[in-house]
Amino acid sequence: MRFAPALLIAGALAATLASCGSPRPKGPPAKIINRVLARAPGAAQPSTIVAAEIAFARAAREEGQWTAFRTFAAPGAVIHTPSGPVVADTFLAGRTDPAEAVQWEPRAVAISCDGALAVSQGRYRDPNGTVGNFVTVWERQSGGEYRYVYDVGGPDVPQPPPRKAVEDGDIVVTSIDAVLGLVASCPRGRDEVPPPPAIPIGEDGKTDARLSRDGTLRWRWEQRDDGTRYAAVEYFYEGRWLQAFDQTLIPAAGQ
Repeated sequence: MRFAPALLIAGALAATLASCGSPRPKGPPAKIINRVLARAPGAAQPSTIVAAEIAFARAAREEGQWTAFRTFAAPGAVIHTPSGPVVADTFLAGRTDPAEAVQWEPRAVAISCDGALAVSQGRYRDPNGTVGNFVTVWERQSGGEYRYVYDVGGPDVPQPPPRKAVEDGDIVVTSIDAVLGLVASCPRGRDEVPPPPAIPIGEDGKTDARLSRDGTLRWRWEQRDDGTRYAAVEYFYEGRWLQAFDQTLIPAAGQ
């Protein structure tokens, strides 16, 4: 809740075949090629997650906030509320879209080697001007589109001071359109990816950790006793596990 190098494939038939009248050999159907490419290491592009986040935020603005959350949710998706994780379908049931939606943008993306799982981190602003952070876990679906399986967000505590008034002659930079992209390394040959570092096993319902299918990215969350929510992601890079980023969300007053 918000409250590698590119792969180039080229092929051509020999001109002599055409001149001799030989039949044009048939390659695999386009849908098979597209399916293979979608799962190739070259498909691990952080830009695809940035595009999904932009589309998600646009849908919230144009179609309604909770409508967008329903549209972009994967089956079984979870929203991590201040009181703990809740199945998205349950959380969204009966909610009507507010007149103005929260808006957000990603600042960093970590993605597994095969591109099937990714985690984004960014900033949001609600209609009242409250700002905060979010973390969203994206999973590629059978049709190739990305849908979120986990979402958490919360306000800065305390909120940053109000911006100074802009005076004539001031040069103001409102944002820098740059997103940190972190792509996990693919295993080489028969080498297997070592397991990520061990983490303490928490109490059921208060923590969870998930590993991507190719074993190159892990994301996890915690619900701490003081109400603090925590999310983190690690990825395998050049032979070792690194932390991509983490996010601590302190409960605001009244939560």
